[in-house]
Amino acid sequence: MTPQDLLAAAAVRTAAHRMLADADAGRLGHWRLDRDRLPAVADRIAAVTRAAYPDLAVPFHARWRHFEAGGRDRWAEASARAGFPDARARARSAFDLAIVSVLLDAGSGGAWSWREPGSGAVWRSSEGLGLASFAMMASGALSHVPGEPFRADAVRLKRVEAPALERAFQVAPDNPLAGVAGRVHLLRRLGEAAEARPDLFAIADDPRPGGLADVVAARAAAGEIPAPAILELVLEALGPIWPSRLVLDGVPLGDAWAYPRWQRGAALSPEAVVPFHKLSQWLTYSLIEPTEAMGLRVTGVGGLTGLAEYRNGGLLVDDGALVLRDPAEAEAVHEVGSPLVVEWRAMTVALLDLVHPMVADRLGVELADFPLARMLEGGSWAAGRAAARERRADGGPPIRIASDGTTF
Repeated sequence: MTPQDLLAAAAVRTAAHRMLADADAGRLGHWRLDRDRLPAVADRIAAVTRAAYPDLAVPFHARWRHFEAGGRDRWAEASARAGFPDARARARSAFDLAIVSVLLDAGSGGAWSWREPGSGAVWRSSEGLGLASFAMMASGALSHVPGEPFRADAVRLKRVEAPALERAFQVAPDNPLAGVAGRVHLLRRLGEAAEARPDLFAIADDPRPGGLADVVAARAAAGEIPAPAILELVLEALGPIWPSRLVLDGVPLGDAWAYPRWQRGAALSPEAVVPFHKLSQWLTYSLIEPTEAMGLRVTGVGGLTGLAEYRNGGLLVDDGALVLRDPAEAEAVHEVGSPLVVEWRAMTVALLDLVHPMVADRLGVELADFPLARMLEGGSWAAGRAAARERRADGGPPIRIASDGTTF
């Protein structure tokens, strides 16, 4: 295996199922697997899905769902007003919006909320982060072209300051947002990456994240592009933006972490690295709809994996499928790269694969018609939120993570 091999959805799934085999053999350092609890997890996901989507017409898990919070399709309204000259121009803006918004989507912390101007509605967690980032884009804060607010130009991204982000997200002493500095750093690095790779970000316009829409179109064959190929483009394009992460043989690995139990010898090898690419996969799911709006067909969506984050992972802990060997560890704060968190995240990916066919069976749908992306939306993420609210007053995760605003 080479470091480059880790930059793929297949590598995420392979490592996750290797961790699952270790769990079945009782070799995990921090967790015990109770397979007998998986049917109950599937029951909860199926019930939540049927309640949210009685007709079972479940869309893909994507950032666009948060822009529709409260039953209002804000992107449809904004794009209709924008008067884009063609589908490709609209796609560039949609890519800009999705990329910026997903990069700002790491956990908010339990105390933050955002009040929507006009409606006065108060939103928290992912809905709040999504709508706050949407409003920031709609204000033209990241565009350098007058009259075109829905742009995120490299020249503006490079100059983002923390006070501007705090204003956009209504941050105050009594409304703290976790990881502001990390989010600002990501946006600045995104601008730098866009300027550094005009072949990826500036084929038909000034350097901007949305320039990836042109690359997706160019890499499509016969009007089709596989979802894992979009992920590989995202990992190639955005790999340099992640802070303080592993680099092997000059390859930045993004959301991938050393796992000492798999290490053989003194030097870190690719076989001892567990990749997740959570934000990159979340972004890839979120780029499917704007890609298809260009007239392309996205295939192979099942090649992507479940998302290794605290709602999906928290569901497995809260419903008893994953049990800490030492319950006292639930009281500590854990770093993202700690073995406990790496094991938890890898088991989340693997167990979502196991639960997926159970959920489809309970819903009475064919697995081919109900890909993992629909279960995540229907689904496992919302079930994880519901389980957390049942057990903790703040609805937070069962494992406390020291977030820098760039992972969860």
